[in-house]
Amino acid sequence: MTTPALLLRRAAVGGALIFAGLAHAQAPAPAAAPAAPTPPPLKDADGRTLRRAPTGHITNYYEGKLVPYTLPDPLVFADGRPVRDADTWFKQRRPEILKGYETEIYGRVPATAPAVHYEVIDEVEVLDGTALRKHITMHFGDKPDGPTVHVMLYRPVTVKGPLPLVLHITFGGDPALQPAPAPVAPVAPGAPPPRRFNDMGPVVDVLSHGFSYAVLRYSEIQPDNKDGYTGGVIGLALAPGQTKPAPDEWGTIAAWSWGLSRLMDYLETDSTVDVRNVALVGHSRLGKTVLWAGATDPRFALIYSSQSGEMGAALSRRDFGETVDDMATNYGYQFAGNLQKYIGHWNDMPHEGNLLLALSAPRPVMVSGGSGDQWSDPHGMFLAMVAAGPVWRLLGQQDLGTTEMPALDQPVGKGVMAFVNHNGPHVISPLDWDIFFAFAAWHLQPKMPPPAVHSPAEPRI
Repeated sequence: MTTPALLLRRAAVGGALIFAGLAHAQAPAPAAAPAAPTPPPLKDADGRTLRRAPTGHITNYYEGKLVPYTLPDPLVFADGRPVRDADTWFKQRRPEILKGYETEIYGRVPATAPAVHYEVIDEVEVLDGTALRKHITMHFGDKPDGPTVHVMLYRPVTVKGPLPLVLHITFGGDPALQPAPAPVAPVAPGAPPPRRFNDMGPVVDVLSHGFSYAVLRYSEIQPDNKDGYTGGVIGLALAPGQTKPAPDEWGTIAAWSWGLSRLMDYLETDSTVDVRNVALVGHSRLGKTVLWAGATDPRFALIYSSQSGEMGAALSRRDFGETVDDMATNYGYQFAGNLQKYIGHWNDMPHEGNLLLALSAPRPVMVSGGSGDQWSDPHGMFLAMVAAGPVWRLLGQQDLGTTEMPALDQPVGKGVMAFVNHNGPHVISPLDWDIFFAFAAWHLQPKMPPPAVHSPAEPRI
């Protein structure tokens, strides 16, 4: 059978104070010292702004300044024994890697995680009657005011029966509730509306490719801030008097991932969804989230991680762009408390981008970067894909097919691994979506695309 080549490709007040009734004036207050001038931002020789981590580490953006590093081999046990067959991978080495992540990196889900109750609020026609939108809520815990996640599930009305699903965890939730993005260019008279994408998801385009589409807002599962432990699902799992999880328990990324798996529990009961063919999509910190969800829940058939960067698909030991020190000190709440042990000791972590990626093998995985987002280290994400490839080969699948970083906007991957570095900023670009549609269509094989789903009253997004 011919394997497919992928075709598609951020003043002091001085003077005396005079008090009535006093025979003398109070001595003048000393003038406040002038504020120290704000130092100019650090820049490298090419004018890029550098960041100084609280540990003192300064961002590196030069390949020539990298210190030699050695990656952990996913096919070698911690004690040095090699992995030679699929059975050993699944029964021994993969659990060993997963345990390290659960204990030290993302954190384990505690036994006190809350129960989930589901409710279908309504199902209405949208997009000028060409699609249905089902509103599903996930209620966590037993209290009426507990965390509630609103899931919008779209499907075209022209296709009956279960459809493969694109499940998108986003920063803003349902794109229909978000302001339409500004047009990218003037539209000539009679020309079709321009395609306008953002990280809220191209609803119309997903449906037009033969998939259903589900979208949810990540922060409805768990707040995205360092002071939010007592809220969301993490707060429901805390013991009386406890204010944060134990050092080996979940941070927010694990909580968001756990919420995605609880949605999968519901989707298994929905006859309109082909639950064997669910593609999971996330961008930035949500790109990390979907990688961890893919590692912990094999029900997700395909993973697309966009610009996940440090502590996601990028290689930490490369010391390029954002680092472990940056993540642990600025975003430590996203991880297990134990991650703090590895500040300045990156090589001792049981994490590396290739290990995280390998936990999803042999399922299809797509990773994308952007030329304008060197902070996320696109080259490091590509190298992690290459270094994870031996696991896919061990399991009878093709790897990425190259060890050379591709040119901008040129995807690589002929099997179940795909990578593209688009020419642009920290977003899921239109090109990325097109490549994803081709990749997902090959592996999940949706039914023939229905007629275009589009409402003239609602601009494409």
